[in-house]
Amino acid sequence: MTVGRFAPSPSGRIHLGNILCCLLAWLSARQKGGTIVLRIEDLDTARCPMRYAEQMIRDLRWLGLDWDQGPEVSGPNKPYFQSQRTALYQAALDRLEAQGLVYPCFCSRAELHAASAPHREDGLTVYAGTCRNLAPAEREERARRRSPALRLRVPDKEYSFTDGHMGPCAEHLERDCGDFLLRRSDGMFAYQLAVVVDDAAMGVTEVVRGADLLSSTPRQLYLYQLLGLTPPEFIHFPLLLAPDGRRLSKRDADAGLDSLRGRVTAEELLGRLAELAGFHPSGEPASAAELLGEFSWERIPREDIRLPAGLFE
Repeated sequence: MTVGRFAPSPSGRIHLGNILCCLLAWLSARQKGGTIVLRIEDLDTARCPMRYAEQMIRDLRWLGLDWDQGPEVSGPNKPYFQSQRTALYQAALDRLEAQGLVYPCFCSRAELHAASAPHREDGLTVYAGTCRNLAPAEREERARRRSPALRLRVPDKEYSFTDGHMGPCAEHLERDCGDFLLRRSDGMFAYQLAVVVDDAAMGVTEVVRGADLLSSTPRQLYLYQLLGLTPPEFIHFPLLLAPDGRRLSKRDADAGLDSLRGRVTAEELLGRLAELAGFHPSGEPASAAELLGEFSWERIPREDIRLPAGLFE
């Protein structure tokens, strides 16, 4: 049976891009007769206070997007807040360390973003392996001055997969990514490790998320392999952009639900989003359940979608 999931980060009020992600994940799983897990990705507790998570849950309820496992519902794979699951991430980290694949990294943020460092097209820095082969004595000396992050050694190898919507994708881990973080210097576990551990532990078989995370997939496939876990099917969809072409952001309150709930109904909002996504041509108000009959991945574009100005005016 298909098990889909919502995995929002409660760092602010959800915006239209977050809502589209939840809607597509819900439709894709429900259309196959599957179930939905809601997991709150609040690893960064300073940026993700509980009040944001509680508001996010209320917003999803208002939108009519329900779930079978998660906060307020419970289930066999609790807890459903990442901040309460760190023992699982530590156990996975221990397994990777036992394979000799983890090493301490003492690079500062400034060093990582130095102009001389290689950068990908999406602006992310490709880690140059600066701390990969430090001698034990040098590691001890640096550790006295700075708490290290922990990185995973990647192979000189290309990882390829076929995305359920975007088609064939590949990334050469050493060249295009470099050794990536498993735990930050402040002790916070990294997204790549946590999401793999949680999706596997929760039995997720289908991951629907924005195309901005497409490049994360090869790293996660590598982790699935090292940890002996079965990866889900990945389905990435195009991003919603602001009318001026910027990416939507919780920080900027772009197209945020706090500014919309007083002006539109949930059905009006979902109907217009489904129209923009290409599978509800009329744009008429519709509930998530009413959109099930029209939903199809074949009708959704692969290019980013720009919101029209004055969408709900």
